[in-house]
Amino acid sequence: MLRQLALTCVAGLWLVGLLPAQAQPAQVNTISDVVARLRACWKPPSRAHLDIDITVIVSFNRAGRILGRPRVTYQSEQADDNDRLLYRIAVMEALQRCTPMPFTEAMAGATAGRPFAIRFHNRKPQPTEKRAWLTQKIL
Repeated sequence: MLRQLALTCVAGLWLVGLLPAQAQPAQVNTISDVVARLRACWKPPSRAHLDIDITVIVSFNRAGRILGRPRVTYQSEQADDNDRLLYRIAVMEALQRCTPMPFTEAMAGATAGRPFAIRFHNRKPQPTEKRAWLTQKIL
């Protein structure tokens, strides 16, 4: 009942025009916004080893679409062939999720055709501190 009421309210607000039909992403106005948006789209491969870095160079046109082909310029030394493939696929999927990049007019003019070197990394989670008095012990 409550769920139906909530859906009805949202639908009513959408019809009235108080809610946008599709949430527009925030405009990208700085280089750090570009990097942050690309890293937010990054989903490391689950089957690959952890603690691997990959760097890709990518350029955008004024409309925020990828210009040319992204180029991988660095991958961690300890990555095997399978890890390299999985990480390259994950990077390309992140680029697909994030494009077209919603540039402001000024940012579109400033970055069109310029290469960005973006470093993606998948770090091991830091171990949590264990305290002896909080550790459960089964006797």
